[in-house]
Amino acid sequence: MPQIPQTLHELTVGQLSARSGAAVSALHFYEAKGLISSSRTSGNQRRYTRDALRRVAFVRAAQRVGIPLATIRDALAELPEERTPNRDDWARLSAAWRSELDERIRQLGRLRDHLTDCIGCGCLSLDTCVLSNPDDVSGDRISGSRLMPELKEANRSAGGC
Repeated sequence: MPQIPQTLHELTVGQLSARSGAAVSALHFYEAKGLISSSRTSGNQRRYTRDALRRVAFVRAAQRVGIPLATIRDALAELPEERTPNRDDWARLSAAWRSELDERIRQLGRLRDHLTDCIGCGCLSLDTCVLSNPDDVSGDRISGSRLMPELKEANRSAGGC
């Protein structure tokens, strides 16, 4: 891994990529989404301050546990300008995100538990399928294979496909 001299205060996108492990395209995407920022040289090349390394590490760690980029951006926006997230920031934010992650885990568990039933029915029971028809919202109106033509008819009426 290339070492960045301590006296170097700005990094090129290539240096930031090499140090952070994030692809250049990912860094450009993060910048477009407001997660990191850069300045431009007179030759219009991006330059990132050293704090971008910690911000990228923070973003990638949050992504690995399933936090959406919009939520990460909002969390970073709460920090004072130019300050990088630290251990206390991560502890505070991860505690706040924990209930959201716990709910997703519960939802995935329910999905897993119903997946076998869904495969077993062969999607011939759309009126009672917990995946295609949660809480049987369509069961009172219509059942079975007629559900799809009804949706197509509604789309045609609305100017869709």
